[in-house]
Amino acid sequence: MHFYSPTYLYLLAVIPIAVLFMMWAEWSRRKKLARLGDRQLVKSLMPGASAWRRWLKFLLVQMAFASIVIAIARPQMGTKVSHEKRNGIEAIICLDISNSMLATDVKPSRLQKSKMLIENLVEHFTKDKVGMIVFAGDAYVQLPITSDYVSAKMFLQNIEPSLIQTQGTNIAEAINLASNSFTKQENIGKAIIVITDGEDHEGGAMEAASEANEKGYQVFILGIGDTSGAPIPVAEGGYLTDNTGNTVMTALNEQMCRDVASAGKGTYIHVDNTSVAQEQLNNELSKMQKGDMESVVYSEYEEVYQWFALLAIILLIVEVMISETQNPFFKRFNLFKDKRAASVILLSLLAISMNAQNADRHFIRKGNRIFHQNVQESPSKAEVEYRKALTANPSNPQAMYNLGCALLAQNKDSLAMDMFQASAKAETSKQRRAMSYHNMGVIYQKQQQYGPAIEMYKQALRLTPHDNETRYNLVLCQRQQKQQDQNQNQNKNNQQNNKDNKNDKNKDKEKDNKDGNNDQNKNKDNKDDQQNKDQQQNKDQMSRENAEQLLQAAIQNEKETQQRLNKAMRQPRRRNIQKNW
Repeated sequence: MHFYSPTYLYLLAVIPIAVLFMMWAEWSRRKKLARLGDRQLVKSLMPGASAWRRWLKFLLVQMAFASIVIAIARPQMGTKVSHEKRNGIEAIICLDISNSMLATDVKPSRLQKSKMLIENLVEHFTKDKVGMIVFAGDAYVQLPITSDYVSAKMFLQNIEPSLIQTQGTNIAEAINLASNSFTKQENIGKAIIVITDGEDHEGGAMEAASEANEKGYQVFILGIGDTSGAPIPVAEGGYLTDNTGNTVMTALNEQMCRDVASAGKGTYIHVDNTSVAQEQLNNELSKMQKGDMESVVYSEYEEVYQWFALLAIILLIVEVMISETQNPFFKRFNLFKDKRAASVILLSLLAISMNAQNADRHFIRKGNRIFHQNVQESPSKAEVEYRKALTANPSNPQAMYNLGCALLAQNKDSLAMDMFQASAKAETSKQRRAMSYHNMGVIYQKQQQYGPAIEMYKQALRLTPHDNETRYNLVLCQRQQKQQDQNQNQNKNNQQNNKDNKNDKNKDKEKDNKDGNNDQNKNKDNKDDQQNKDQQQNKDQMSRENAEQLLQAAIQNEKETQQRLNKAMRQPRRRNIQKNW
């Protein structure tokens, strides 16, 4: 058993103070009675008085008070361990956290995109087990294989390149460590999912993948990034440079990723700014053999405050029925006493019921305080509180909206979109619904999906027409979509112009050849007149040939310049530079 609001338990300190006060009252009473005369004589004059009844009533009141305090603290029973049979697979995710994963050629960055992919993958799991390994120059187990998806998400939030000092991309060590991290259970599909850019790998990855396949493990390689390369941003601003001051360019080593996946007889999947890789990975995992496995499940806590509230009511009723004298208890009843007991009972029940009913609001307020602290971990901590609020009241639209904001601050766009959609459906206030639509538009706009973003902003403006921020975003999206369409049309026109230019050049060459043949025929018919014409024709023909040669030279020069540029972009990928990352 544990208490949801243990702070209220400090009120129990009132009980020993009340005991001391009761002892002082009894001592004072005896002292006053002693002034009246002999103790035995005074006692005989009060045959109905009973000291133990006073103490019994006092004890009942204190017990009722303690029960009320415990009920307000909301005791919860649970943590019962049960063994549940599940039918699924085992998957260990190996995440590359080298510095090259900070490149932003995949939005918002390679590492953040990988985290979002893993989180969506865990959301897709229902009866499977998952483990997590992080690697760079070395590899470490971040999360042992488990069916606790909540812990998997918590561990995922804390993954940064600073966790591993030795930089590099030791895929072989990550695969070997994953091979030794599965359970001993047989007849079940086991997958090793490696998410990496393949940059500057240490070697031995194909051998490790082949050994893993021989053990019955299927290796999936998810290559993330762009093959053309991108710079690596640093915290101080700017981009990472090598020892000579040149900007380090990191590119996806797609061929190496394909080779490792082929050696492990697995699948290579390219991760870009779309969700195609997520769907392809889910499809591949769904094809794997599922087996029965036993998982340890902890039951949720149950509220048991009502039992203590009922105990407090019973104790107060008994206290009212007991008289301090030996007279029948009916003589003890009076209107004042009944009202006092009823008031105590009603106030206790009211406080307990309000505490239980406002649990979701308590979580929301707590989450709001955490969210507005402007600390890096604030959104993830606030997310926990908002999820608690939804657990207490799943239909609370405010909790859905706030949870969406917390997820959006962590770049969990897909989950945030789901929360805003649910909030827009459940919310009755036009202004709050408009806020949900506005935030959905922001998510689409960030992903450069200007068409859906425009529709979301229009939905928001239908509810709140005077929202200047939404109007500004709508106009901005319309301009960006127009610019995007113009760029696409321009690219198409450029491609068409290039084809037309090539056709014109071919026609000019054919025309030149025909003119040369005609000149030769005329030379045979009239030699005297043709000498002057030949000189002029040779000048014209030479000028065309020179122009053609100059054009070919310019094209060749452009190709050589492009080759040198590509070579310069690939040059910083040398191992001796990347060791300094």
